Amino acid sequence: MKKATVLTGAALVSVMLLAACGDNDGNSNEESAQEGEGGSIELGYNNWTENIAITNMWKLLLEEQGYDVEITMSEKSPIWVGVANGDLDAALEVWLPTTDEPLYEEHGDNLELSETTWFEGTGLGLVVPEYVDIDSIDELNDNVDMFGGEIVGIDAGASLTRLTEDVVEDYELDYELLVSSEPAMISELDTAYNNEEPVLITMWNPHWAFSDYDIKYLEDPEGVYGEPEDIYYMTREGFHEEHPEVIEWWDNWEMDDDTLGELMSYINDMDDEVEGAEAWIDDNRDMVEEWIQ
Repeated sequence: MKKATVLTGAALVSVMLLAACGDNDGNSNEESAQEGEGGSIELGYNNWTENIAITNMWKLLLEEQGYDVEITMSEKSPIWVGVANGDLDAALEVWLPTTDEPLYEEHGDNLELSETTWFEGTGLGLVVPEYVDIDSIDELNDNVDMFGGEIVGIDAGASLTRLTEDVVEDYELDYELLVSSEPAMISELDTAYNNEEPVLITMWNPHWAFSDYDIKYLEDPEGVYGEPEDIYYMTREGFHEEHPEVIEWWDNWEMDDDTLGELMSYINDMDDEVEGAEAWIDDNRDMVEEWIQ
């Protein structure tokens, strides 16, 4: 793990006071500043496209401010445990009130949830290409053969997987949910789409696939997937007091389908999380500077 060097607000005040009053030990101002530096940050994230995008974006932005940032990928549940236990400093994607509600109920008393949202109006559901002539989940049992009786899903630990299992049960679907991963699911979508064949997948927005493919959500008359949600960030207890400047930046942070979709597309097009995030930051410097003041 790399160790970070950064002047926190408190450290900067200390250095200024020492400069004004003099260093009783005879140390230089530079040495005193180094004593006040500190703080690496470890961010947890899961293997969802938008989570990869924002985590790498903030890694770069925090490093620009002098922090040394480590990012750790895992499934959602271990990330929540890590933040609650203090092993991780923060995770930037919490979907409420539905998707992450079970995890929040279990761990919320041992972490700090942001008071602000950075994204409003998410979506979850079953998705098909626009050329597929069905529009609602309750039409699926009449079209089992069209999709081979399969729903292509993502990883087992995802809340979307849990909700899709509820959909299969509540709608009494004659389908098997194939648990895989986001890359595997996108690969299935890409192959079927390029051949103009039917495919049924789990999906969420924000996601770059809605920009790259002409796809649509199936209506959910029973409302199993819930209403549109908002995205928050969470931190370990004590992080707010130790890094108030970072909290201020994250509270200023706002994105929507267009800006986040663009960030994800940069990364997807370059096939590199860091290079894509760097390019997007360079092209959106005015927006970034509104967050980090």
